[in-house]
Amino acid sequence: MNKFIFDVDGTLTPSRGKIDNDFAVFFSDFCSKKDVYLVTGSDKEKTIEQIGEEIYSLAKRVYNCSGSDVWEGETHIRSDNWKLSPSVRSYLINCLEESSFPLRTGLHIEERPGMVNFSVVGRNATLGERKLYVKHDQETQERDVIAELFNKEFPTLIARPGGETGIDISPLGKDKSQIVWDFDEHKDVLHFFGDRMDKLGNDYPLKQVILDNDLGFAYPVTGWQDTWEKLDENHVDRS
Repeated sequence: MNKFIFDVDGTLTPSRGKIDNDFAVFFSDFCSKKDVYLVTGSDKEKTIEQIGEEIYSLAKRVYNCSGSDVWEGETHIRSDNWKLSPSVRSYLINCLEESSFPLRTGLHIEERPGMVNFSVVGRNATLGERKLYVKHDQETQERDVIAELFNKEFPTLIARPGGETGIDISPLGKDKSQIVWDFDEHKDVLHFFGDRMDKLGNDYPLKQVILDNDLGFAYPVTGWQDTWEKLDENHVDRS
């Protein structure tokens, strides 16, 4: 049976933005006909802000916080209680202080069930402030550098850039790849759509476990418009 798994930020919505109204109509219809699952680094509240209550409830299951906080509509399935250690927090604060990007907006270390999101510009940034950081990151590859150094410093944890401005941090094995064990490897064919399937991106672990174990297919996308095109033009088996 085909199971469709979607990242949210940058795949179904603009980064940190709300889903396009016309695409929401199309995707709601798709969810009503297919087995759809969502997997995102964001928590439940932020996910609903982006895609709305209807799509959230139409999904068979939503894997928030990269699969560490799992919901079926209003039913809470499970949650991971991992917490950030003082030494890791201090390391991230030092990264923040050493960054050459001058702007700080607050909420730079956001703790979520089973993971942490780290952002130099801060989660309180406006769209314009986020765009300034995106330009800085493209020029300096700052998030990639921070993630690589972090992973050398803390080998039991993993840091991966997610979205446009953040870095998702979790214990090894507690990334998006952890969700595959909820599916039947003998019956289910997984179709995964994500915008950060590059080796450092937070969609990469799920892509790799699907491909390495012959569990289905992975579709890199460049944005919600690309996702819509791939679904609408039957680039994947939708039966």
